[in-house]
Amino acid sequence: MTEVAPPHGYTPHKGDHLNRLRRIEGQVRGLQRMIEEDKYCIDILTQVSAATSALRSFSLELLDEHLNHCVLHAAEHGGDEAEAKVKEASAAIARLVRS
Repeated sequence: MTEVAPPHGYTPHKGDHLNRLRRIEGQVRGLQRMIEEDKYCIDILTQVSAATSALRSFSLELLDEHLNHCVLHAAEHGGDEAEAKVKEASAAIARLVRS
């Protein structure tokens, strides 16, 4: 019996990722409250930085899972799919670097 690989690299950690994104969502909602409550600009900017850092960290983890699952799987099979996955990953890395 052959074990079938999950469709995406993040699938085994889906629950963890969703919890992490919910925490980030909570941070963003906290930012909205801070604006509603007329909090000090620097305090708001500090929280923006924390939310941005959390999203960046999440995106790097997701990218790592993509490289180690989707790209690696395509590379093992070679051909056009491998080339497409490498180009796709390269473009995603470029977007992350620019952000």
